[in-house]
Amino acid sequence: MNFIQELGVLLKKNIREYGMYIALAFIMIIFTILTKGLFLSARNISNLFNQMGYIAVLAVGMTLVIVIRHIDLSVGSVAGFLGAIAAALLRNNFPLIPTILIIVGLGILVGLGNGFLVANIGLPAFVATLAGMMIFRGALLVFTQGTGTIIIMNDTFNAIGNGYIPDIPNNTNYHLLTIIIGLIVVAFYIMSDVRTRNNKLKYNFEVLSMRMFVLKEIFISAIIFYIFWTLASYNGISWTFAITLIITLIYHLLTTRTALGRHIYAVGGNPDAAQLSGIDVKKITLFVFGSMGLLTAISGILYTSRLQSATPDAGNLFELDSIAAAYVGGVSAAGGVGKVINSLIGALVMASLINGMNLVGVGISLQYIIRGAVLIAAVVFDIKTRSSAK
Repeated sequence: MNFIQELGVLLKKNIREYGMYIALAFIMIIFTILTKGLFLSARNISNLFNQMGYIAVLAVGMTLVIVIRHIDLSVGSVAGFLGAIAAALLRNNFPLIPTILIIVGLGILVGLGNGFLVANIGLPAFVATLAGMMIFRGALLVFTQGTGTIIIMNDTFNAIGNGYIPDIPNNTNYHLLTIIIGLIVVAFYIMSDVRTRNNKLKYNFEVLSMRMFVLKEIFISAIIFYIFWTLASYNGISWTFAITLIITLIYHLLTTRTALGRHIYAVGGNPDAAQLSGIDVKKITLFVFGSMGLLTAISGILYTSRLQSATPDAGNLFELDSIAAAYVGGVSAAGGVGKVINSLIGALVMASLINGMNLVGVGISLQYIIRGAVLIAAVVFDIKTRSSAK
């Protein structure tokens, strides 16, 4: 089989895995042309990753929720409400670290509450979290009706969503620490892929040919490093992007290197079989929803910090973007399938779409229509690829 034939077979067999990269490339090419190169400028790429952060954090949690065959519609309202509480505490000169701990704790409690309703009471996740969405949206409106927008004057808190990590002293115009982190991320990616390939070979699973594997590693590594190089030419890595990377890495290791991660996918694949094999499905459900609450709180902090204020409409449609990011990232509506790392790419697709539409002046009404169409397309793509696999 020659190279072109092998590439065609590879794309056909792994269309679910590579579909999001194709979508991302298509979006970036279109908006680069429409904006005459502005879309790929260093300043806009940096802004894009800042915009992506709070959706990417939600998408990581939403991926696990969908993997176990549930959904969480409350994340946007909860993120907005918790952001408003954080703003109010800081406005009253409450210390920063205790404020963050309180918000994270409240987020976990809300997530566990959703998990309890689903796992122990037996409510469908759609109903439980839809109720949560309405309750917390109303609570946010009540909380802000007296003051309206709550301005945050805490510079340290505001730096979380607008600041950049410090650099190593050097005599260049580039952010050296960002370049070093980029090299570390590339090395981690290659080592992780090599380890996965070797494990598959050990158990006689099908793997890419060596030439295709090497080509893939070079191609993906080049894209990753280009992103960090571009960021290094501006202000470097923002705190938002750094937090997003750390969270994604932690959840990647959790889902791929621990027994808990295997149990999550087992529950998503077949809850009854998982229960019979000794896995406590209720505890797994509580953990996943509690984790979603934790990430919702972090998302609320990132968004509120970025705006340097809390507004009555904060968190609006975050649930749509995070669900769409998870589906674009390859999670399956049938459960049991989805990678945390891919949810980061899915979030980048959604953020690129929003950022690009803003740059070319697409009206907000049309933006909603397009984002809804993307969600439908992602689910249809999931259904079709699963049917083809069967």
